[in-house]
Amino acid sequence: MKLDKIHHVAIIASDYEKSKKFYTELLGFSVIRENYRKERGDYKLDLRLGECELELFGIPGSPKRLSYPEACGLRHLAFAVDNVEETARELNARGIETEPIRLDTFTGKRMTFFHDPDGLPLEIHE
Repeated sequence: MKLDKIHHVAIIASDYEKSKKFYTELLGFSVIRENYRKERGDYKLDLRLGECELELFGIPGSPKRLSYPEACGLRHLAFAVDNVEETARELNARGIETEPIRLDTFTGKRMTFFHDPDGLPLEIHE
């Protein structure tokens, strides 16, 4: 078996419009396609950042995340950046709070976390 790369990551948002704005207007993802699925009563938004795709679902009545951040399942989504300090400043200027920058003890690279509108942990890592 040969897996080439991760094709996409999927996220279910509690407030579809708020999350759509966060990922597109604040983080800069571009919209590939947006579909309303009448039979399910939900939205599916396909987004792109570089070669990575993110599927954003707006599913009414989805349960909240049980615990943070140690629930089984996706722990966090990480973005590669050239400069963590500069990117953190840009996020802060857009009203997105970041945690203090720290050093990844395994890679020796700088990193920090921030959160999407549902509290999903997002990381920037050099």
